[in-house]
Amino acid sequence: MSVSVILASQSRPRRNLLVQSGILPLIRVSQVDEPAALRRAAEVKGVDDVRQIPPAEQVQILADAKAQAIADMYGQIARTARGATGQLVESLPLEDGFGTVARTMPIREALRNHEGMVAANRGPLVIGCDSMFEFEGAVYGKPHTPQVARERLRAMSGKEGVLWTGHCVIDVSTGQTAHATSHAKVRFASMSDTQIDTYIASGEPLQVAGCFTLEGLGGPFIDSIEGDPSGIIGLSLPTVRSLVVELGYEWTDLWNLVTAGGVHPGVPLEDTQHDTDAAKNGSGADADPAKQAPKDNVHQPGDGWVDCPCGHRHWGRNGASGVLLARRNATTGEVTQVLLQHRALWSAEGGTWGAPGGATADGESPLEGALRESFEEANIRPEDIDVVGAYRESHGAWSYTTVLAFEKPGHTVIPRANDDESLETCWVSVPAVDSLTLLSAMRRDWDDLIARLRKISQSML
Repeated sequence: MSVSVILASQSRPRRNLLVQSGILPLIRVSQVDEPAALRRAAEVKGVDDVRQIPPAEQVQILADAKAQAIADMYGQIARTARGATGQLVESLPLEDGFGTVARTMPIREALRNHEGMVAANRGPLVIGCDSMFEFEGAVYGKPHTPQVARERLRAMSGKEGVLWTGHCVIDVSTGQTAHATSHAKVRFASMSDTQIDTYIASGEPLQVAGCFTLEGLGGPFIDSIEGDPSGIIGLSLPTVRSLVVELGYEWTDLWNLVTAGGVHPGVPLEDTQHDTDAAKNGSGADADPAKQAPKDNVHQPGDGWVDCPCGHRHWGRNGASGVLLARRNATTGEVTQVLLQHRALWSAEGGTWGAPGGATADGESPLEGALRESFEEANIRPEDIDVVGAYRESHGAWSYTTVLAFEKPGHTVIPRANDDESLETCWVSVPAVDSLTLLSAMRRDWDDLIARLRKISQSML
């Protein structure tokens, strides 16, 4: 089985480089405050201005910070999962009819049966990257505005600069870290004002370091490169390969898109926008932009539909899971609120309310997937909650696991959508839940779930 790879970046070009090399990574956005990370580094170094830190060091500082943030998140998921208590109640509706409980087991026993990637002896490997363009003594990040992009492109026309890319690889199973910086000289063709304005109008140079891309519309305006071309795109494949080897792995250990017979079946090698209406809603394209998936969404390991014997299609090739988080009065045991997600219109059953959750990734346990998804979709940090039970509806080849949890004493979960799959996330009073349009599965199970939360809460007095 291949070693799981987690890319701590939402960069489509970086992800595509790995895909073209046989690796379909998990995408996990680090949420690192980059200016703050550089300011802290400047303080440690005893310098007054971040600009006194060479570009090669700046990109490495940020690559390390991004990779470490994701590695820390998985470490906290592991600790919260190992501290889970209570029972997993599982129903088998295709065998016994909806609502019939088939079996109950301690969550600890369920975890022993499937502990997931954080219990693996090898990996997962987290890759963090950051790039900056150095030109005539100045460091160029993303220009963001047409005016800044125009000024930079005019200055760069016919000249050369250096693209620096920092890389950090962390083995979550051991905590070992390897990092290195790559660089390449880039010489630009002379560009007319008309060419510059047309290029800016495309939007491409506004959100990339240095205002240019090698693999996109900017490629024809690059006359030559001295150094690693993939580093120009944002991830030096030779550099990352050497770091993987330094950590004791073969590069081919990471392949999950290649088998002895070629490309792995059921996993697209090409760059796909998977979360469209046709993909995630299972319907045709919709003219309403609000019902179309964001263009940055990409296929991840575990994404895809499962055709179920129940007659429905379910999202998640490995099943799916989520966290139903509740607040309780520690004195009376009353369950007062639950944290719910108002689902984005383009998602399955868009516009409804439910517990934040989604597809379980390759190698994850349902509990790990629930903890990860609830953070990404609603900012439920694993360190702020206690897992007290779970309910799994199993259809054989597919299942959905609802993880039951309370806020830890002294901790406060502040809901926030960390990705684009929510219209909003908020605490809802228990009586108000009945007035919401709930996700169909949530509507069917709500009475049983809240009754169970109340019973668990009373047992904690």
